[in-house]
Amino acid sequence: MQASKRVLVCESDAERAKQLETVLGFIGQPSESCQIDCLAEQDSVDKVVVISKQLDDDVAALISQFPQYPFLSVGEGESLADLPNLIGHLEQPFSYEQLTQLLHHCDAYLTHLPGKTTPARSERLRQNLIGKGIAIQEIRHLIEQVAGKEANVLILGESGTGKEVVAKAIHDHSARCEGPFVPINCGAIPPDLLESELFGHEKGAFTGAFAMRKGRFELAEGGTLFLDEIGDMPMPMQVKLLRVLQERQFERVGGSKPIHADVRVVAATHRHLERMIEQEKFREDLYYRLNVFPIEMPSLRERQDDIPLLLQELVNRHEEEHAAVVRFTQRAVESLMQHQWPGNVRELSNLVERLLILHPNQIVDVHDLPPKYRHIDAEAYEPNYSPELAERDALLAIFNDEDASVFSDPSPEGLFDDAEQSDLAEDDGWGAVQQLPDEGVNLKELLAELEVDLIKQALDQQDGVVARAAEQLGMRRTTLVEKMRKYGLSKEG
Repeated sequence: MQASKRVLVCESDAERAKQLETVLGFIGQPSESCQIDCLAEQDSVDKVVVISKQLDDDVAALISQFPQYPFLSVGEGESLADLPNLIGHLEQPFSYEQLTQLLHHCDAYLTHLPGKTTPARSERLRQNLIGKGIAIQEIRHLIEQVAGKEANVLILGESGTGKEVVAKAIHDHSARCEGPFVPINCGAIPPDLLESELFGHEKGAFTGAFAMRKGRFELAEGGTLFLDEIGDMPMPMQVKLLRVLQERQFERVGGSKPIHADVRVVAATHRHLERMIEQEKFREDLYYRLNVFPIEMPSLRERQDDIPLLLQELVNRHEEEHAAVVRFTQRAVESLMQHQWPGNVRELSNLVERLLILHPNQIVDVHDLPPKYRHIDAEAYEPNYSPELAERDALLAIFNDEDASVFSDPSPEGLFDDAEQSDLAEDDGWGAVQQLPDEGVNLKELLAELEVDLIKQALDQQDGVVARAAEQLGMRRTTLVEKMRKYGLSKEG
């Protein structure tokens, strides 16, 4: 069996070149001799060049002229410069272990060669799978490797990690991209209906089958069938699916005519299938039939450095629907990066949508996040309102519509207990609220007395916690603090 990459042997020592070609032929690696000045005439980058240290006084400069080729040096001489495409040095006598290891490194160099993937294809993958971390880059690389093949793919990962996004990316970058992409959630369909959903049924096959109906395999003809949550598929259906994957044909429910299935199958699950096999809940033969090319999706907590990019992308996606945007302070982003994200990217998307509703067109800080996402101890900003604004806010809080019924009642019943009502009845100020005296009252002082009394009660009921007392009084915490300062009140009463 021949390897896919040629080895060009540029060696001035004829005996050494012959020995090297013999070893290469033994491992099935095609090779040919080549003069060093003919490198520029080569029409393919998928090759390895073995160069002698003795060819030229400036071998390093020669190697640097061809960054698209991986080089191996051979022979005696001074050590060559540390160049990116100089992979290693072949020691004599040549050995199978040494040669195959260095050729493997050359393959890796050619595989990850910049520009090998078309820019348009790479850009589409970056748009589908947001992130710059190593984990997501590896996923993009795996998609590029398998998309053009017909192998079955099994995508593993926690819920919300984007398994369907990967399946769609595989379809979009394959030769079947012009065909349909048909998803089906195997866990969302009752077991007695799943066979009909997958393979279709003939007219009269069962009660309610009034007409022939195509299944998902037929609808995905020439394209890709995405079997989501394959771990939830009942055992009887696993047997039938295995037969379709092996024979590439099936029959509709109630039919006997075999139908050819020109479909690529991509499956996904959040379950641990190997453990299910041990528990006899999943067929081992089906597992190995599906698991030709596994892709393991990383959880969001394993790629926290991608959260800033994901936030930006998710805000852009929801912007049109909510006609608003949100931005995040650095502290808010750092707090989100410390969250464990059990719901993964789906949970992050839900949070962004919630913040768009709560804080449209605003900048979100740590204290604007829901409590469970606050992982940084940062003090909230409290505006320092002027006394006039604070007093007006307090009056509005007291005489708002919700509390109007309390103060429209001529008696204080409902506000205080019996003892407090008796005390207040003796107080001239409270009596003035019930009936205005002929000589009039000082409304400002009366309201101040009432305000002080209500603030004291709120602080007493909330054990001196100003924030909770402010919430009970229907005002901002900063407003209550200003009131307490104005009247000389303290949290201890």
